Amino acid sequence: MSYLIDAVYFLTAAIFIIGLKQMSSPVTAHRGIVWAGIAMVIASLATFGAPQISLEVTSINLQLMLVAIAAGSTVAYISAKRVAMTDMPQMIAMYNGMGGGAAAAIAAVELVKLSSGAESHGLTIQILAVLGAVIGAVSFSGSAVAFAKLQGIMKKTLRLPMHQIINIGLFIAVIVYGYLVATGTPSFEHVLIFFVLALVLGVMVTLPIGGADMPVVISLFNALTGLAVAFEGFVLNNAAMIIAGTVVGSSGTLLTQLMAKAMNRPISNVLFSSFGSDGGAAAEEEIEGSMKEIQANDAAIMMAYGQKVIIVPGYGMAVAQAQHKLKEMGDLLEARGVEVKYAIHPVAGRMPGHMNVLLAEAGVDYDNILDLEEINPEFPTADVALVIGANDVVNPVARSNPDSPIYGMPILDADKAQNVIVIKRGKGAGFSGIENHLFYADNTRMLYGDGQKAVAELIAGIKALS
Repeated sequence: MSYLIDAVYFLTAAIFIIGLKQMSSPVTAHRGIVWAGIAMVIASLATFGAPQISLEVTSINLQLMLVAIAAGSTVAYISAKRVAMTDMPQMIAMYNGMGGGAAAAIAAVELVKLSSGAESHGLTIQILAVLGAVIGAVSFSGSAVAFAKLQGIMKKTLRLPMHQIINIGLFIAVIVYGYLVATGTPSFEHVLIFFVLALVLGVMVTLPIGGADMPVVISLFNALTGLAVAFEGFVLNNAAMIIAGTVVGSSGTLLTQLMAKAMNRPISNVLFSSFGSDGGAAAEEEIEGSMKEIQANDAAIMMAYGQKVIIVPGYGMAVAQAQHKLKEMGDLLEARGVEVKYAIHPVAGRMPGHMNVLLAEAGVDYDNILDLEEINPEFPTADVALVIGANDVVNPVARSNPDSPIYGMPILDADKAQNVIVIKRGKGAGFSGIENHLFYADNTRMLYGDGQKAVAELIAGIKALS
């Protein structure tokens, strides 16, 4: 029987990898998610037949497991159906946390058994259980903080006096108690303190991180959750957990590295710096020129009589839920013979691919959604670059001022378009705390107002020209 279960696990692993490959393209992503979901169902059913499970599960435990699976599946299905696309980052953060929490719970059960003397593991297994517990607990509590920030429950970053010193102290305490738990027969109190410290560490690490860094943080916690699941797979001798955790952990790690590279910042800078608290020398630099306002009708004329318009969406577009209006405006422009494309920065929004998801949900053609490397050469030939809700990712100071906090970060070359129109609520700085030099450029005009309302006015202006 064990050979059959292992064969099923191998098959599901292959399907996982195929599904992950299909998720690399918007065209096949939906199919990839469906295949991965089917593989997870098969792996879950196969686990009930695994010898180490079937021999230990009583009828009462089996009933509890089935009830838990049914309840969790129902809640997940309903919440996924109802959540708005603009709230997708919060859901991803929450699901990341649930995965990490589940891995930590598995470790907790095994370690409590160890502390009570009901079960004994080898040293290697105990170490893996402790590692999975730490990583899973940090991912769980850190993801909870990320969810609170994205949902608006926690509106500000929180940095305590000597915050990093406190974090170092917590980390050392986790290591000490982890050592006690992993290398002997720990008391229940040691196990409890160990988990409390790990949970607090996850909260403390995430509290100072600002909203603009959330794409990197969500991706990092995703990788940590996968790693925790893989460790606990070794503890339970479950091949499906090992394979699924390894796939999630490795893909999440690669994505985290890509996100950090897109910001030209190491992961340590995201987690431990005070980025965004001020703009450094760049914040005090005198900016030449002034912001010049434009009315919606004039902006509409500028785009309607152009040949190419590049739209640069950012988190402000998501907040305003303006993606459907942008699609409507794009259709009107294309009907007049204007070429319309969308420029996506890798860290635009609050999760990896946030802008792609919103635009795809609005029905924008995948072929017109281009990433930074593809679209940047086209900005010099664009008549208009329309920036809606983006800030630091289009700030040309990233190319020119070594004192800037964002110096060296790859940006979208919106400033190289013949004309730039920026839709913005007010005159505030970006997350980095510095003024955007693009807003003061000679070829830039500011269209102030809510994103959705401003685009609706542009639509009305274009229609008036027909």
